[in-house]
Amino acid sequence: MDSLAGNFLIASPAILDPNFHRSVVLVTAHTEEGVVGLIVNRRSEATVREAVPQLDALAEPDALIFVGGPVNAEGVTVLAEFEDPDDAGVVVLDDVGFVALEEALEDEPPRVHRARVFAGVAGWGPDQLEGEFAREDWIVVPAGADDIFTDDPDGLWSNLLRRKGGQYELIARMPLDPSVN
Repeated sequence: MDSLAGNFLIASPAILDPNFHRSVVLVTAHTEEGVVGLIVNRRSEATVREAVPQLDALAEPDALIFVGGPVNAEGVTVLAEFEDPDDAGVVVLDDVGFVALEEALEDEPPRVHRARVFAGVAGWGPDQLEGEFAREDWIVVPAGADDIFTDDPDGLWSNLLRRKGGQYELIARMPLDPSVN
């Protein structure tokens, strides 16, 4: 399978696992060893200031932390849109990448347009994601910075499916609980 880094994985309605139900995952790395990504449409209740005040200079202190996934839930990363992508610790897509936290906290933070703090990541071992594709658990669409840093993360799942069009527009309109339809 070609690398999916820089793409979104949109959860199909068949995924009932609460960690991934109606999630949008930005694939940040895809190698023979597995896949790593961040759920970009799931906010937590905690603000940056409350949970990791040392990151106030990197992200808006009152911004909510996003739940990046169930793996390493105590770990924190900062994804940002950089003024200069060379300042990124790791580039994911164009000018979007990870802030090198150690350097940013010791020195002056890099100049960024937008930034989000994530707790945890989503991860798949070798060939695990391929098995989920065989079950049609995920829909792949190209990622863009405006979607990654959307002001409406709760609506991102539906918006991306509508934009994809065709049969996906129908999926986008499915109620959270089809039994109430």
